Amino acid sequence: MRHGHFIALRLALHYLFFPNFVPLMKGMGLKMDNRPIGVFDSGLGGLSCVKEIMKVLPNESIVYFGDTSRVPYGNRSKEIIIKYTYQDIKFLLSKNIKAIVVACGTISSVAINEAKKSSAVPLIGVLESAVNSAVKVTKNNNIGVLGTIATINSMAYEKALLNINNSLKITNKACPLFVPLVENGYFNEDNQISYLVAQQYLEPLIKAKVDTIILGCTHYPLLKKIISKIMGSSVTLIDAGKQTALTLSKMLAQQDMCCQASKANYSYFVSDGVESFTKNAIIFLENDLIGKVEKIDIELC
Repeated sequence: MRHGHFIALRLALHYLFFPNFVPLMKGMGLKMDNRPIGVFDSGLGGLSCVKEIMKVLPNESIVYFGDTSRVPYGNRSKEIIIKYTYQDIKFLLSKNIKAIVVACGTISSVAINEAKKSSAVPLIGVLESAVNSAVKVTKNNNIGVLGTIATINSMAYEKALLNINNSLKITNKACPLFVPLVENGYFNEDNQISYLVAQQYLEPLIKAKVDTIILGCTHYPLLKKIISKIMGSSVTLIDAGKQTALTLSKMLAQQDMCCQASKANYSYFVSDGVESFTKNAIIFLENDLIGKVEKIDIELC
């Protein structure tokens, strides 16, 4: 038996009987990487992606940056979005991270190529994973896409969907008020302001009879209950953050970059509003905020 096949067999048997025990992997010729994963977004929304990463990869440390002083990115020009992207990635790279998750639908749609050029480590956006999942889920080939103005104007989701199946019918809808509503805490299921706004945004998707909706911004999962209430239980909502966490897990395993540490460390950085971030982060993470929150001047990084 070849050495590589022997290792694969040992790993398979190991995880079959001891799924939560990692030390056996030491000394087996497998590379490990204990550096943290970098995650960034224009504000709080990316924490919905962090929450999913914590579930899928509980041993991985995370460095999060939320550009809370310049949120939202979705109303900015492409040139400004690219500028912010470069600055955000530069900051995360200074933290000795091993991979970057762009937990921002706008950047993933508008500036992902520029993001990859400026990153010295593997980089994953939220678009591809969400698109693949939506294509698998839809039954009537009618898919809706909700996103920021920049995301919808880029047509990135529509192009990616049609590239997989050109018979799909895509209904795009920009939702510029969703991010500020979420950032300011207006996402409770019974919030009448958010409900009325969502009702207006979702009208064309109802008329199009979509059976699947891509939440093309990581802020939007906090509005899932409101959106589901309006669309009905038969419509599937695709959470880009959840799908991206699964893609990240697969990538780390394929590139032998998984962490072997028994305890994960979390650190959070924002460009403004430490207190409000700390307060609302608990809601996004659906758990206590473990780790320190620090304010930085992103323009000087």
